[in-house]
Amino acid sequence: MSAALVAGSISLAVWLYLLICRGHFWLCAEQDDNLAPNCELAGRWPSVIAVVPARNEADGIEQSIHSLLQQRYPARFTILLVDDQSTDCTAARAEAVASHAGGGDRLTVIRGTDLPPAWTGKVWAMQQGLAYAGLQADPPDFVLFTDADIVHAPDVLKRLVAAACAREAVLISLMAKLRCESLAERISIPAFVFFFQKLFPFAWVNDPARRTAAAAGGCMLVRRDPLLRAGGLAAIRDALIDDCALAMLMKGQGPIWLGLTEKIRSHRAYPALGDIRRMVARSAYAQLRYSPLRLAATLAAMALVYLTPPLTALCTVGAARWVGVAAWALMAFAFQPTLRLYALRPIWSLALPLIAGMYMVFTTDSALQHWRGRGGAWKGRFQAAESRGAHNR
Repeated sequence: MSAALVAGSISLAVWLYLLICRGHFWLCAEQDDNLAPNCELAGRWPSVIAVVPARNEADGIEQSIHSLLQQRYPARFTILLVDDQSTDCTAARAEAVASHAGGGDRLTVIRGTDLPPAWTGKVWAMQQGLAYAGLQADPPDFVLFTDADIVHAPDVLKRLVAAACAREAVLISLMAKLRCESLAERISIPAFVFFFQKLFPFAWVNDPARRTAAAAGGCMLVRRDPLLRAGGLAAIRDALIDDCALAMLMKGQGPIWLGLTEKIRSHRAYPALGDIRRMVARSAYAQLRYSPLRLAATLAAMALVYLTPPLTALCTVGAARWVGVAAWALMAFAFQPTLRLYALRPIWSLALPLIAGMYMVFTTDSALQHWRGRGGAWKGRFQAAESRGAHNR
């Protein structure tokens, strides 16, 4: 048996496993349509505070704050913008849109303090928001952590809270519909969503009997008391991938739920592949726990799973070729629901091996940036070295 046939057969077996045995992640079935069909509570609606960490987000903060002010929620709901030492007019624009919308009394802006040792920037901003909520005379029942580039439909908060109460969940998270307009976004964003679901099958995340935990940082509704019992955000203070770290923390306290949605959208633009590269490189090596062995194993596995099928299909003959064609066909088939989610043509699925190769380059670049002391780059901060140091202590 030739090496090409062996490699192709292994790749085919992996794709059969992924389609059948990995939580059917590729179907994109875990969506918010069936999250809270009723959207009503028999008793009192809980109080909520939205915490929005923002660092130099003047270009988009108005849309995000306006969407929060428009929430049709039947109980106390306030908004806290944590201005993480922005050097632009982020805070002023947020206050202006609140004043214009008649919601100035519902928005509070606080200036973030200096980043302490062993904390990453976003988690420290979230912590300041959580601490502010706890100082209120009547602290909120829930905290909605949401990003400064996220726009929410008016009924989102009500649906999230109703779902959390109906499921007795300690965390409900929705993965925002990412912007997919530029060529770079059409190439990269659906694959990013596909890879994330493969790494953390949403059905497994939502199963209390499984340890798999993940969340999407753009929208995370958290019960405040269980979060405090779990140690608060200090327990994940060094996390670059803060959403998944928070999900793991909260799953130890009770059920969590993660799904896709059309009701929450990110307006952050990635006009060029370089922008996508920086987004991936920021945290990819952190996901591998800063391990060169994990990096090598990941790159080898991705080469086997994504690159072997087209190579054997196009460059071999006989049985190896047909095995490669079969594996490539399964790969393309699995990618179809994600492409439909982003309204892209099915033909894009044939490019998934090339896109996966591009992500392999981005992951390698993430490791290189870390080794150069420039890992975890975001808004002028390089946090990976500090994060790793805190993790190792």
